[in-house]
Amino acid sequence: MKIKPTPYYYTSQTHLSNIFDAEARQLPCQAGSIEAYSLWKATVRAKLREITGISQMKTCDLEPQLLSTAQLEGITREKWLIQTEQDVWMPFYILIPHSANAETPCIIAPHGHVICGKLGTSGRRDYEVVNRQIEEYNADYGLKFAEEGYVVFCPDARAFGERRESPRQGEREDFFICCTCEYLNNIAICLGRSLTGMWTWDLMRLIDYIETREWDASRIACAGLSGGGAQTLWLTALDDRVKCGITSGYFYGIKEALLKLPNCSCNYIPGLWNAVDMGDIAALIAPRPFLVETGIDDPLNGESGLANVFSQVEIARDAYKLFSAEEKLVHVVEEGGHRWYGNKANWFIEINL
Repeated sequence: MKIKPTPYYYTSQTHLSNIFDAEARQLPCQAGSIEAYSLWKATVRAKLREITGISQMKTCDLEPQLLSTAQLEGITREKWLIQTEQDVWMPFYILIPHSANAETPCIIAPHGHVICGKLGTSGRRDYEVVNRQIEEYNADYGLKFAEEGYVVFCPDARAFGERRESPRQGEREDFFICCTCEYLNNIAICLGRSLTGMWTWDLMRLIDYIETREWDASRIACAGLSGGGAQTLWLTALDDRVKCGITSGYFYGIKEALLKLPNCSCNYIPGLWNAVDMGDIAALIAPRPFLVETGIDDPLNGESGLANVFSQVEIARDAYKLFSAEEKLVHVVEEGGHRWYGNKANWFIEINL
């Protein structure tokens, strides 16, 4: 006897959506005065550090190791390794223009999904699969920044590239595309941590390393696409050493983009939605310069499209208005889908870094 498909499914999403409406965003941005904002910022930063697990993490010796060096046209590409937590290692490329000196600013270029980790952002077109992903997502923005004269850091985030938890996963041609986000975040959550927190911590430690080098560590920017945009948002919100940020393909209201849409598990942090929405996280950056890049047809924007993005930009804008710094928050809307555009990136960094 064949089993017939059930005519109805008894799902929980509507119930959880109602809980969201009743309990979400209990710590909204307070922009009534500088004093109120400062108190709110301290409270929310402490809350975010707690729920992401950052408050549990401990510094250790970086133990930097130079692994390899390659000469490109006008750029030296160095591969380094540093220790971000005890026995936790992060490989990254440094793209160093031959013109770099002690006054050269630095840019951190975190990657998103499916762009092959640091191989994509650093422009490793010598791998065919990486070249295809670069073409689809315009993902080699780290290399492009280096070509403009900045010293650029392209790290592998935990669960990606050389930091995947299951090295044998994806031994086909898509080897570089695979990640282990879900597996690693599930483990972290059970220990009171999160993948987002670990990403943010690692980038904070990368800044610690940058401060030991010969370039201008007082002028550091961060810019990334998708999951790299998430890393940029969180790092810039929680670390004032980042003077300028650009997030592409990752800025929208949480309910539509993360509750209603299926998304990678690396986005999910217990207790986050009770506290803030994405615009509140960005409000922590004010009055430092922050650019949001949105593709009109990006499916991650949610069911209301740009309206779901605009709502969060306006939340952040309230904080910038408080400092009379509205021009420091820039929202660029591009014709197209989920990819890095970068049409205003060099201009924005040049005038603000």
